[in-house]
Amino acid sequence: MSPLVRRVMIALALVGFASAATSTYVHYQLARDPGYTSFCDINDSVSCTQVYLSRFGSVAGTPVALLGAFWFGVVGLLTVAAGRGSDTLTENVGGYLLVLSTIGLAAVLFLGYTSFMVLGAVCLLCVVVYVAVIGIFLLSGAVGSVPWLSIPRRAAADLGRLVRTPLPLAVALLYLGATAAAVMLFPTEPAGASTLTASPPSDANGGSGESADNASEIERFWDAQPRVELSVPHEGAQVLVVKFNDYECPSCAATYLAYEPIFARFESSHPGAVRHVSLDYPLDPECNEQTPRGMHAGACEAAVAVRLARREGRDELMARWLYDNQESLSRESVKEALERIAGVLDFDELYDATLEEVKEDIALGGLIAIEATPTFVVNGVMLKGGLQPQYFEAAIALELERAAAGPASK
Repeated sequence: MSPLVRRVMIALALVGFASAATSTYVHYQLARDPGYTSFCDINDSVSCTQVYLSRFGSVAGTPVALLGAFWFGVVGLLTVAAGRGSDTLTENVGGYLLVLSTIGLAAVLFLGYTSFMVLGAVCLLCVVVYVAVIGIFLLSGAVGSVPWLSIPRRAAADLGRLVRTPLPLAVALLYLGATAAAVMLFPTEPAGASTLTASPPSDANGGSGESADNASEIERFWDAQPRVELSVPHEGAQVLVVKFNDYECPSCAATYLAYEPIFARFESSHPGAVRHVSLDYPLDPECNEQTPRGMHAGACEAAVAVRLARREGRDELMARWLYDNQESLSRESVKEALERIAGVLDFDELYDATLEEVKEDIALGGLIAIEATPTFVVNGVMLKGGLQPQYFEAAIALELERAAAGPASK
């Protein structure tokens, strides 16, 4: 490994580590603070939050970004060791780096595909990581390597030497310990979520001091959100939840899956008290003039399909199919699915008239200046993108509690 290659490799490892560590910090803040806004959330398409909080953002509860930071740290330490060790160690490190960079390349190719093609979102910090990994992979190929079958034997020998060398062993143990501590300290659920339940507390001032603090945190956050007027009837419900939805929007699918169990629990514990209304706001200029640069070419057809399926009592099945097949939505695929799921054969004939109904929802969204989907309006409180499930549930519980206490509590 030449000095130039070593310096470039270390620089890439440092850049990648810094980016992955920053991503981990942002993910940590999102997990503990419902009101946190990431500096790399620019719009609905360029959003770190969408990527971090998606099902691809963690592995068994450990953020992918933290695993990336660990990977870059190992690459950096090995590269430094190669410059200070024997010729044999330098040769072995070349093999280790090639194995690590191959694994890293496979990971970023998968994550890049899921980000761009499945989630439809770009994470700027992730892009920096992708570039750093690709650069390390290309450099590791130029370093020179050893036969792959000999790598396990060489690794065992190097580990044996490591445990007999105090300073390198201390560095390795410290690094592993710090990584393990970061994994253990990462919140598995938002702070205070375990004390916030679907049912509002019977006594707002009761309970432990910790519970009261958590409730106060939610209340302060909730009261700071913008309020809008929306002409959607409560129909006897104490809490009205309106979602402006696009069936081709990954975040809309994510909140659908996350929030449906919450609505079911409230219906069980407070029958009729929470009304959930989904309004259409396709990010498709075909039917929505307010999104001239919308990228969801099948969203208008999807909205029409759900409305037609509703007439047959199959709208939930249709909606679930749309969410599960977002990457392949087109007029023909939606039409075929509608026929198969709901038995609707006259999609083309009914399309224009039904699209006018969709445009009525779009007009409502225009009145409150919808900027992205999903946007929720909960008893007039406007939430762009929604909340993590625990906080969303707590917010509805807060509204129920206030409704029970009367107008003076609001």
